[in-house]
Amino acid sequence: MSAAPDPRADRDPRPAQDPRTERTRARLRRALLEECAERPLAEVNVAALVRRAGVGRATFYVHYPDLEALAVDACADVVRDAVDALHAWRGVPDPDAPPPALTGFFAGLAPHAALYRTLLAPGGGGPLGLVLTRDLRERSRTERALAGAPEPDLVAAAVAGTFTGVLADWLHGRIEAAPERIAHQVWRLLISLHRTPRL
Repeated sequence: MSAAPDPRADRDPRPAQDPRTERTRARLRRALLEECAERPLAEVNVAALVRRAGVGRATFYVHYPDLEALAVDACADVVRDAVDALHAWRGVPDPDAPPPALTGFFAGLAPHAALYRTLLAPGGGGPLGLVLTRDLRERSRTERALAGAPEPDLVAAAVAGTFTGVLADWLHGRIEAAPERIAHQVWRLLISLHRTPRL
């Protein structure tokens, strides 16, 4: 949560790809989100997906081993948005004023919440949970180390696990709170973790 020169810098960790490859993957991601807006991921099949995307079945398997891998890729933006939202502030963090981006992040999850729940298990597990925990841990550790703050590995692990677990439980209805309230609660939790003294 240390202020970064540009919270949007290096936003997409995916390696640069041939433009045609990225266009095809983008069509598949968009088709998957459209399919999942109509039915659960478990009811989506590759035939319907590639028909909606306008590509061949073989093309799908060139890019993804299965539908879950595509779904995680399609939801990758929610991971980057979460990481950015937690770092979208400047100066000294105010426990009573979470970054607007953090509130906006929680408020914007509704359209694809069912898909996120499929990929992010209660407690923070699941394929999307693994990606989110990894990216949050890396960003937090890097910024904390650059700032010379104590215990970068420990605090980064705590921040990543806390945020991912709370997000997952909130999406699954285990924590009842409006987006504004959960953003405020998460923000206070993470600030308290970052203020942990050297142990």
